[in-house]
Amino acid sequence: MELDLLAQIKYGGILYVLLVIAITMHEFGHAFVADKLGDRLPRLEGRVTINPVAHMDMMGTVILPILTIALSMGSGFPMVFGWGKPVRIMLDNPKTRKKVDILSTAGGLVMNLVVALISAILYAVFAILDWQELAYVALFSVSINCVLFIINLIPVPPLDGAHFLKYAINMSEETYYSISRYGIAILLAIIWIPFTNRILMTIIGALISVFETVSLLIINLFAGR
Repeated sequence: MELDLLAQIKYGGILYVLLVIAITMHEFGHAFVADKLGDRLPRLEGRVTINPVAHMDMMGTVILPILTIALSMGSGFPMVFGWGKPVRIMLDNPKTRKKVDILSTAGGLVMNLVVALISAILYAVFAILDWQELAYVALFSVSINCVLFIINLIPVPPLDGAHFLKYAINMSEETYYSISRYGIAILLAIIWIPFTNRILMTIIGALISVFETVSLLIINLFAGR
């Protein structure tokens, strides 16, 4: 019984570290793209960095992740989620405001796909070398980054998907921020309501399978499996 508990604590700790890395890279992606597009604020606030401390949010990077990890124990699927401190951008140039907002928002999402791809490649390497524990860690990383990517696409403020929706339907800033007040509650409802949870799981599972296919192609190519 004690061994099971220790194994679960180890498993939860690994998930948490991987989630912090995924969140850090997500926020870094936002800041990096905004910085490259000439927005000065992310660099002034020290956000163009992969130091996790610069991106941590007490609720989104500590409390909620630990809660979701604890609730996902024994489920066989790391349905863990969290967020970092939002990257602020000036958007002070009316001519480039929309471009900077959309591309910097996409930067965080793309970064999670990049981390998932790197993790899939590492999984293949570890599998070929028969380093099973490291292979499982890499697979967890693929899953967590896919979870973060899909959930962030949900068009509920303040998630990234809402930024795209705002421009698609010309949503006013007032409406956007009004909905944002209830965004976390709406998100948690979407995650925990069985019907919407099954939809999310299906989409996330499909994305994970894409990266698993990449891993299998590499394994078959180099190990002849």
